[in-house]
Amino acid sequence: PEEDCMKLNPSFLGIALSSLLAIDLWASKRLGVCAGEGSAWGSARPLMKVIEVSGHGIPWLLGTIYGLYQSDSLAAREVLLNLLFALLLDLVLVAVVKGLVRRRRPTHNKMDMFVTISVDKYSFPSGHATRAALVCRFVLHHLVLAVPLRVLIVLWALIVGVSRVMLGRHNVTDVLCGLLLGYALYSVVEYCWLSPLRTPALFALW
Repeated sequence: PEEDCMKLNPSFLGIALSSLLAIDLWASKRLGVCAGEGSAWGSARPLMKVIEVSGHGIPWLLGTIYGLYQSDSLAAREVLLNLLFALLLDLVLVAVVKGLVRRRRPTHNKMDMFVTISVDKYSFPSGHATRAALVCRFVLHHLVLAVPLRVLIVLWALIVGVSRVMLGRHNVTDVLCGLLLGYALYSVVEYCWLSPLRTPALFALW
């Protein structure tokens, strides 16, 4: 039967995807050098966990809301309100994709992550990587920073992504796709930019 022939003779695409998946899993395990205290770089695990918190959604949400509360400038409120919108959009999108894909986290991951919810048991995409890329692009476009600070922002986003693999939280493809998703998500935020002219009622709340 045709179905049996397809099983016995898998397509080139199927073989390629299976090979890429195997390489992804192999590379992710080899790079998980901080996955546990007994790992090759286990002594660096506390530092990696600090980086993990720096890319978590809760500190960014609380910091943005506090900035909105303290701000007395309309321009600053506009930027912060859109950053809050971007962060919320990021959380919803990542949760939906994780729920649809349902890729399990690497087997060598220790589930000791900072403040998780139900969909956080899934791996694809990396929410930290998505958020880091989104925040990086947002900050570079809307804050006037010296060149060294701009370089540090980019390095921070990259280090957050790398730390996810080193801690064993994600596979390499989870992080790469997360970075691409966050980069693209900023374009959506720019397209839907909230301003006093477009959403006066929203700004009246602040």
